[in-house]
Amino acid sequence: MITTRDWEDARCIWSYHQMGHALKPCSVAIGLGSHDLGVADTSVDLYKRGLVPLLLFTGATSPTTRERMPRGEAVHYRERAVELGVPGSAVLVEPRARNTGENIRFARDVLEKEGVEVASVLLISKPYEERRAYATAHKLWPEVEIVSTSTPMTLDEYVNSIGDARLVIDMLVGALQRLMIYPDQGFMIRQPVPADVSEAYQRLRQAGFTSRILATDSPSS
Repeated sequence: MITTRDWEDARCIWSYHQMGHALKPCSVAIGLGSHDLGVADTSVDLYKRGLVPLLLFTGATSPTTRERMPRGEAVHYRERAVELGVPGSAVLVEPRARNTGENIRFARDVLEKEGVEVASVLLISKPYEERRAYATAHKLWPEVEIVSTSTPMTLDEYVNSIGDARLVIDMLVGALQRLMIYPDQGFMIRQPVPADVSEAYQRLRQAGFTSRILATDSPSS
């Protein structure tokens, strides 16, 4: 059972994961691969609005996407973008990355090989991964400006799209744990965690929303 307190805490953490960056024209949009085709759809929308001249999708497969996206997340994202009207020449693919750090490193390598000059990146992820994506990119690619965004939606809308409220809250908690422990591993810059967010996180852990929690303080990816 998910209590009213649990939902309040989940909304607190959901809001924290959102960066609230103002959209602006950037050199390229990088869509981070996942199970969520909404990342591709949002990337296409930003391209059509003239905010970027080029899309790059990055991602291999994972246990959660292998059946749905057998050709790889980035490849399926590209197919979706072309289906929605983006010229194939405006879409690059990086098909090897299996975690956020690799998304950033490998995407940067592809752009360098293609001779794309990058001063700023519009980074597109799942809604609860905005801050993690930003913190990782800022650590690994500090010389470019990072604008982190996602498909605009509320927590309730996201839960409805996934169809599993407990899983979504587990993912919110797991993403926050990584934000707190990964900086010590050198994987991302440190982000201040407000007291109300930290307290919400602790309560949700105690309430058993732990399926996405790392078993130790050493990150697995």
